[in-house]
Amino acid sequence: MWSFLTGFGVAIGLIVAIGAQNAWVLSKSLRGEHPAVIAVVCFSIDAVLITLGVFGLSTVQAWIPGLVPLLTWLGVGLLCWLAAQSYWRAWQGNGGLQAAEEGGRGSAWRMAGQAMVISLVNPHVYLDTVVLIGSVGAQQAVPAYYALGASLASVVWFSSLAGLGRHLGGWLRSPLHWRVFDAGIGSVMLLVAVSLVA
Repeated sequence: MWSFLTGFGVAIGLIVAIGAQNAWVLSKSLRGEHPAVIAVVCFSIDAVLITLGVFGLSTVQAWIPGLVPLLTWLGVGLLCWLAAQSYWRAWQGNGGLQAAEEGGRGSAWRMAGQAMVISLVNPHVYLDTVVLIGSVGAQQAVPAYYALGASLASVVWFSSLAGLGRHLGGWLRSPLHWRVFDAGIGSVMLLVAVSLVA
């Protein structure tokens, strides 16, 4: 159960921290441009990359034993850095997810293609899902539960943006609400970093 919750916590903290992809998904949801299709594409890509990271790094560890511990320490550093950034944004209070202004309604296939491009050309996606989430997952007692929890976090987040975008739009744009959210995300990342060191 701890592996599952760790996967969920790490993933939700990292997925929410990626602003450009989230802003695009939210903007499409606000306009009703096939948000369900977009959500499925986004969390499916995350699930594949998370699985590749968790189990791929375990295989690599068998070949190069020192690599995963090194990546884990780099992950701890990155988690601490992201937690500090989240706390800084919460302190400054100038956050808030803004939906980009775009025109035109595309087909479901076009939206799926755009979602794939936006997801796969974002370097943070690989750093977060394959390297960071993967290296933490390789250290878990039950990596499969960890990968399941991390994938579920992606499903929950993108489904929420897609399904509740019209209702969440105002809430997510509020700097005050985002301060609370940033503080919570920072705490989750710091907790996971501490647990990895311990």
